[in-house]
Amino acid sequence: MTLMRTVRRLQDQTATADDDGFRRRLLDGLAASIREQGYRNTTIADIVRRARTSRRTFYEYFSSKDACFVALLTAANAEMIERILAAVDPAAPWKAQVRQAIEEWIDCAEAEPAIMLSWIRDVPSLGDTSRRLQRDMTEAFIAMIQTLCDTEEWHANGPAPVSRQRTIMLLGGLRELTAITVEDSGRVRDVTEVAVQASIALLAPR
Repeated sequence: MTLMRTVRRLQDQTATADDDGFRRRLLDGLAASIREQGYRNTTIADIVRRARTSRRTFYEYFSSKDACFVALLTAANAEMIERILAAVDPAAPWKAQVRQAIEEWIDCAEAEPAIMLSWIRDVPSLGDTSRRLQRDMTEAFIAMIQTLCDTEEWHANGPAPVSRQRTIMLLGGLRELTAITVEDSGRVRDVTEVAVQASIALLAPR
């Protein structure tokens, strides 16, 4: 699946969230509750209270708290991919492109650390729902990384095509480094150089 098809798929899954005010308010209500008390401690009552709507309205849009969570994360990840793509200059030296991508990842993490942490830590608890969500998100980020590494600048300097295995390792390492940093009350920006250098080493020509 190409990158744009993958991103469009994520966008299509959340299109009504942008078109419908009540749905958007419910997603914002969930996000606010995650920031304040985490996903596991959040109830539907918390969501509707922050959204200033009713439980009945909630069930018009979502079958459960988990369904609302999936919609929130799907939208957040689609936006993150778009931001990273926009931040990378395909004409820049390949190592500079890696830095641009990592710095944008970190900017996204610092903008919403609680949401990022919830994506990494809470999604596995969703059971069958999580497997589809995790796979969709992973495929989207794999497509993004492979697209960014498939430009004239990259080919001119020798880096080989990036395999799925290497992109999965890169994504897994970034996710875990981000999660541990947030859990330890650290600043994600402080691990920028470690993340950049590790990513360059993983993506370097073989």
